[in-house]
Amino acid sequence: MSSLSNSPPDKDEEVGWTERETLVKEEEEDVTVQKQVEGEAVTVKEEEKDISVKEEEYSFRVKEEEDVTVKEEKEEDAVFGVKEGNMTVTLKEEEEEVGDLFNTRERRDNRGSSREPQQHHDADEAEKSLSTSEHLKKHQQKPTENKSHCCSDCGKCCKSSSELKIHQRVHTGEKSHHCFYCGKSYSCSDSLKVHQRIHTGEKPYSCDQCGKSFTQSGCLVVHQRTHTGEKPNHCSDCGKSFSRLDSLKVHQRIHTGEKNFRCSYCGKHYSRLNSLQGHLRIHTGEKSYSCDQCGKSFAQSGNLLVHQRTHTGDKPYGCDQCGKSFTQSGSLKSHQRIHTGEKPYGCDQCGKSFTQSGSLIVHQRAHTGEKPYGCDQCGKRFVASNYLTTHQRTHTEQSYSCNQCGKSFTQPNTLIVHLRTHTGEKPHGCDQCGKRYSDKRSLIKHQTIHT
Repeated sequence: MSSLSNSPPDKDEEVGWTERETLVKEEEEDVTVQKQVEGEAVTVKEEEKDISVKEEEYSFRVKEEEDVTVKEEKEEDAVFGVKEGNMTVTLKEEEEEVGDLFNTRERRDNRGSSREPQQHHDADEAEKSLSTSEHLKKHQQKPTENKSHCCSDCGKCCKSSSELKIHQRVHTGEKSHHCFYCGKSYSCSDSLKVHQRIHTGEKPYSCDQCGKSFTQSGCLVVHQRTHTGEKPNHCSDCGKSFSRLDSLKVHQRIHTGEKNFRCSYCGKHYSRLNSLQGHLRIHTGEKSYSCDQCGKSFAQSGNLLVHQRTHTGDKPYGCDQCGKSFTQSGSLKSHQRIHTGEKPYGCDQCGKSFTQSGSLIVHQRAHTGEKPYGCDQCGKRFVASNYLTTHQRTHTEQSYSCNQCGKSFTQPNTLIVHLRTHTGEKPHGCDQCGKRYSDKRSLIKHQTIHT
């Protein structure tokens, strides 16, 4: 038995065993290949399913946008009357873009599942393109929204409908906000609040340097420039600077010659409203400003200030060449032209020149025959107001008498010149020969000898 069990196997049995092993290996390889094929097929199907789902989502999103676009088109047609052609072109362009995107996707899908990262990139690009299209639509709607807040009268555009309503009151003249103190009306509530501070005395804006208070913040800003010396408003013609914009505008009228304010009595024009108002008082006879020392009245506050210096003796404007002082800056400027010989105001008819513009105006009336100042007692008329004042003294018998000889004069200046005959004073000297005179008129007559 032992000899039988240890005997080598037959050759036929070895061959059979080898064949069976080979068959088993081939079957295992077939199973492995089949699994790989099935796995790849499943992968392909899953990828195709993912692509199909994405395409369906994209188609649904495009469809929603088209529905929204059509709805917006109908609403805009109803409200603004927008033509349908523009929206149709936009839809066609977007459909072409979507079609191109689908064609690109189909071409890439046919290349196989190995291009999955590229497909994700295409989907991202499609989303970016869609986002850009949405921003474009929003941008295109902005001009339409702005136009809805534009004034139909002047074209001005406002930020909101409420701001537009307030602006339109400028054209309609509507003033719906009334002051219950004085009844004055305003177009907006902010202007009314500022106005009511006049009645209440409220001044909420105070200067931190001098303590002065103001009703408006803008007035405080302008006031603070008096401390800082800031003058941000510059004239482009001469370079002169101003702390206030309205002062610059008034100054620029000197260069442009603009005089928008006309006197209805004599036709004279002025560049400033307050200058016209002061001029009108010459015609109406109104003199609202009175001196508290002598009772003399004046039409303008500036004239009262100059007059009060005759009582105080204040002469703040001094000549740096001869030391003579004056009560007003205009008198100093005219005086300095005696030293410089400047006569900037020339007559365009006879060529005669003057140191003051007022002297030229009076002179030109000799050519035109105009005599705007009339006496209310005898009707006699004069070319200058000071001539009328001198004449009116003949009716009132107001006179100035010399305390040495008793001679009387209608003008105080004439009395002063007369007194020099007693004192021997001769303040007016010729700068060429040195001869001196008691009155300026005599000096001027003398100077013609040298010319």
